Amino acid sequence: MQELGDDNISLNVEIIEGCRLPVLRKNQENEDEWPLAEVLSVRDLPRTPLYYVHYIDFNKRLDEWVTPDRLDMKKLQFPKKEARTPPKNGLPGSGPGSPERDVSASAPSRGKTLPAPVYPALRDPSFSSTPREQHQPLAALTTVNIPLNHLTHMWRAWFLLVCGKQKLITFFVSWKNGSTRRLIPPQPGRKRKTCGGTDEDSQDSSDGIPSAPRMTGSLVSDRSHDDIVTRMKNIDCIELGRHRLKPWYFSPYPQELTGLPILYLCEYCLKYLKSLKCLQRHLTKCNLRHPPGNEIYRKGTISFFEIDGRKNKTYSQNLCLLAKCFLDHKTLYYDTDPFLFYVMTEYDSKGFHIVGYFSKEKESTEDYNVACILTLPPYQRRGYGKLLIEFSYELSKVEGKTGTPEKPLSDLGLLSYRSYWTQTILEILMNLKPENGERPQITINEISEITSVKKEDVISTLQYLNLINYYKGQYILTLSEDIVEGHERAMQKRHLRIDSKGLHFTPKDWSKRGKW
Repeated sequence: MQELGDDNISLNVEIIEGCRLPVLRKNQENEDEWPLAEVLSVRDLPRTPLYYVHYIDFNKRLDEWVTPDRLDMKKLQFPKKEARTPPKNGLPGSGPGSPERDVSASAPSRGKTLPAPVYPALRDPSFSSTPREQHQPLAALTTVNIPLNHLTHMWRAWFLLVCGKQKLITFFVSWKNGSTRRLIPPQPGRKRKTCGGTDEDSQDSSDGIPSAPRMTGSLVSDRSHDDIVTRMKNIDCIELGRHRLKPWYFSPYPQELTGLPILYLCEYCLKYLKSLKCLQRHLTKCNLRHPPGNEIYRKGTISFFEIDGRKNKTYSQNLCLLAKCFLDHKTLYYDTDPFLFYVMTEYDSKGFHIVGYFSKEKESTEDYNVACILTLPPYQRRGYGKLLIEFSYELSKVEGKTGTPEKPLSDLGLLSYRSYWTQTILEILMNLKPENGERPQITINEISEITSVKKEDVISTLQYLNLINYYKGQYILTLSEDIVEGHERAMQKRHLRIDSKGLHFTPKDWSKRGKW
């Protein structure tokens, strides 16, 4: 019971699950804000109750237990049981079972309220200011010759996207001597898809979440299993080697371990234990000092191990349990047979310490080269995420395939992939040089083949960067000075790169079930 006071009125109000009200929290600038939150659970303690709240339109990793003094009771909204949140494309609303309610648009009475956050990385800029139906289909365009002297007053670098029978990107650069050359001529006789096709596999598809997990081993969560239990973090703290981690999301560890103040994990085999004494006893018996499986890459202190989900089932399941603490968009399957796991480690005198990992299906009909990808929190913002992504595409190059990550990506995963795709594509385009008076040309197919990035991801990245514009009846790519300078600054900071010489990997034909 909470007292709701006024000058003339004093009432006892009981906060129940499903109520919504502003809750005090600190933002990134360490300022007070009062975002609207939903109460998911109430814990009655002897001294004071605790409320587990989810901040509406914020990521679930920010959910937390709060004390009554952080609640703004004047804006309390009770659930309306007769109305349910309508599902969107078959998915639950902001909370399963959360009733529909009229949320006041006015700011809470105290403090400062932040509007619902908008993540630019989750949206694509418009392809052009001209309505799409008024555009000429890309497949109908033909090559147009533009004199270089007509381009000198424009941006430093121009790209012309030409889609005839052979989809081309023609790259124009205005140099003082006016010379240009064709860098990569189109290859005759090659069949190419039109770039106006439906982009079902792109991250920028209308929804991006399949209605149900695929039967071939997908780790996409369909949200149908969500309930009040799985919406709440159940582990307070994890000790992994020399790090203590605060989980972001629910993970189905055994229930008897969820009430412990600290869950202990062996950093080599990832076995979970209930006490430090149990961990110390386990370490005297554990012979592993690196992940099981084959070491397929080493450069300096960084190594990658390939782990078969069938041959090392216990380790793979423990890895999935740990990863689920930090991944909300994936579900956990105890059948790890269809998957390969690539674990990145950092070596020191005590052994190989896990930094992150990604998994992939042994057979993917959708050209997915990553199912789940995670950099553990202590190693985030240090370049390891891009290193994992780069390694996944390096494997695709060896396999002779183009690949794309399984959708949907988390917000942090999408930011990492967007950054990697941007740097990789711009790196290729920036290296194109005019020579011998001919225009340098490169096709989207060739960008995809060089990088192993799927064509849909190449196109969506160009659209996201707002490089593609409609100009005088043609689609052109405009590379401004800001983009060039920003790319150069980003590449100077990117110190960790994959060296293909350190990779010792032989792809297998998993279509033969005997290899499973």
